[in-house]
Amino acid sequence: MHLHRRAASVEAQCTSLDATSDTISRQRWKPKTVVKVDPELVALLHKELVGEERIAAHEFFLTLAACNTVIPIKTGKRLSTDLSFGEFYEEPVVIDYQGESPDEQALVCAASAYGYTLMERTSGHIVIDIHGEEQRLDVLGLHEFDSVRKRMSVVVRFPDDSVKVLVKGADSSIFNILAEVTDQREDQSTGIRCATQNHLNEYSLQGLRTLVLASRDLSEMELEEWFQSYQEASTSLTERSAKLRQTASLIECNLNLLGATGIEDRLQDGVPEAIESLRQAGIKVWVLTGDKQETAISIGLSCKLLTHHMQQIIINGSSEEECKNLLADAKANYGIKPQGCRSKNSKWKKNIDSDQTEVENPNDYVTPGSTFPKTGLHLRYSFDTEDLPEQYGAKVASTMNQQLALIIDGNSLVYILEKDLQPELFDLAVSCRVVLCCRVAPLQKAGVVDLIKSRTNDMTLAIGDGANDVSMIQMADVGVGICGQEGRQAVMASDFAMGQFRFLKRLLLVHGHWNYQRVGYLVLYNFYRNAVFVMMLFWYILCTAFSTTSALTDWSSVFYSVIYTSVPTIVVGILDKDLSHRTLLRYPKLYGAGHRQESYNMRLFWLTMIDTLWQSLVLFYVPLFAYRNSTIDIWSMGSLWTIAVVVLVNVHLAMDIQRWILITHIALWGSIVITYICLVVLDSIPDFPNYWTIYHLALFPTYWLNILLITVLALLPRFLLKVLQQMFWPSDIQIARENEILKRRHLGVKSDEGSG
Repeated sequence: MHLHRRAASVEAQCTSLDATSDTISRQRWKPKTVVKVDPELVALLHKELVGEERIAAHEFFLTLAACNTVIPIKTGKRLSTDLSFGEFYEEPVVIDYQGESPDEQALVCAASAYGYTLMERTSGHIVIDIHGEEQRLDVLGLHEFDSVRKRMSVVVRFPDDSVKVLVKGADSSIFNILAEVTDQREDQSTGIRCATQNHLNEYSLQGLRTLVLASRDLSEMELEEWFQSYQEASTSLTERSAKLRQTASLIECNLNLLGATGIEDRLQDGVPEAIESLRQAGIKVWVLTGDKQETAISIGLSCKLLTHHMQQIIINGSSEEECKNLLADAKANYGIKPQGCRSKNSKWKKNIDSDQTEVENPNDYVTPGSTFPKTGLHLRYSFDTEDLPEQYGAKVASTMNQQLALIIDGNSLVYILEKDLQPELFDLAVSCRVVLCCRVAPLQKAGVVDLIKSRTNDMTLAIGDGANDVSMIQMADVGVGICGQEGRQAVMASDFAMGQFRFLKRLLLVHGHWNYQRVGYLVLYNFYRNAVFVMMLFWYILCTAFSTTSALTDWSSVFYSVIYTSVPTIVVGILDKDLSHRTLLRYPKLYGAGHRQESYNMRLFWLTMIDTLWQSLVLFYVPLFAYRNSTIDIWSMGSLWTIAVVVLVNVHLAMDIQRWILITHIALWGSIVITYICLVVLDSIPDFPNYWTIYHLALFPTYWLNILLITVLALLPRFLLKVLQQMFWPSDIQIARENEILKRRHLGVKSDEGSG
């Protein structure tokens, strides 16, 4: 910690846990977390409480210990033996601090390391041990931190009956409510503020999260006026928060600056790598933080979201007109066109994060022999900006080469999120590779998410770990909460919960890809599975002149979806994987298959319906022609159609299964066996009209040849199209899968498809 002379500006780096005290083991208590201290500051705090610098340091650490909601938890004492002297002594009480925010815990631990230890907290008082002497302070009221005030305060009465208000909060909030500089101490007060501001800038550039501390004495008249309003606001049943905020303004004014703190907020392991993988996957990453601008930029650089080569567009206006001018100047300087101009031809979609252009239908513009970007896989067909029409190619190429980062603060968002400036912000933001919003309130985070949702068809995902992220998480299409020291509010409001940010990479690139591939295929397959059965019955109705008769029994119609074909669909929908997790993590750009809607789109839907029409015609008319001169009855034909359609849809599914395991074989082929068992049982009931039909049909080879011919003839066009497509127009997924198979077969690499 560093104490600036007369300014008491302090850096509370409470993450250095390598220092210990030689005498701490013999104290009556000791903190659970040991903090490295500054010897010069410790020496100052042990001096007599005389002089401005000493008093400022005392009030600074008193504010750290008192202005919070941290609860001290003590462990009991026990007797121990000193082996060197053979004496018994009591081990000191260990104090652990529990609070809503790890920042508050760190600050209280820092105060304890300098001799201001929070020993006890109740709703009416707190006990602070100051260099071995316990002081009981009566808590007259507490104004908790909120996103509007951006500060918290506590009113305490000291043993000598003096009353103080202790405040801590963001620098932008505290500096606005400091006491006016008097003529007598103008130079001194200005110097203190400038020195503190310099320390804040220094901490921010280091990526530290900063707070400013201040206090002032309250007179009896001020105390009485505030206390009456506080009581009324605390017991109010309507607009309680607004009334408490208004009450806090009565005492949060004319404050004396005490100092500033900087807390290191270390990145979790794997954050830079996860962000880079997400960007390679074509996912645009926006950062919405409550930290000040310099801190946010420093964190952006440390997590590799920002680079020193990027051109930073900073929007920090203080009025609507200024924000409008800043946005207009930025768009003019970088040649950014309005969204309406860029959306006239929706065929082109720029992927700024991967520095390449994506075409919704890449087969329209292909270049043989190009390489999969940054993956090492060789694509037989890909696309390039040179293949775009001339009028689009120059525009796209010029925009892609610009490495733009938009940095905007919360004050600007107050004006920009109004309806008039939203289009300007949107045009600028979607043209930048990185968007970083700093000093934003919780509702502003939700407003930024809503801006994207309301103006694009893109899916939004919000991830956070604190209560300030709840509104953003709830606003997004997918909310992810991180379990951490910030509490569980974000987790309770989210769709998914995880322990660390780096797990988001696996959630999206692996499980997101697998689930999209499964759901996309199963939607098409279920349309096909049900349509082919219904259309087969439709052809029967046409041939029977729309009579009310049916060739299938009621049981067969019910069992088709419930028993005969349901289990393979469920198993494949849960377990099928087109690529291993290692491949998906190694080549993040494979996630782009979902962006391009490769698994489900209108073209695939209508191709599936055409294929369904062909299969239903084969399914119905092949047996009809095979038995045209026979005396087979309608129930026998219905039994043949039932088993044929079950075999057909299961073999159809087998052609598309990517990962064969034992349970897949059991489900697929077992469903055909179960179908035969059900038919045998149903045909053995004398009361049914189809009595004994399966036994007569199975005796003749025509029955078995019909099933084989139906299956081969119905699936032959589909098989040929799949072969041609994979040979001449393979997708990135197919090339990556081929690469996996070659490694397993020729290099002896063990399959890891089962890992997820």
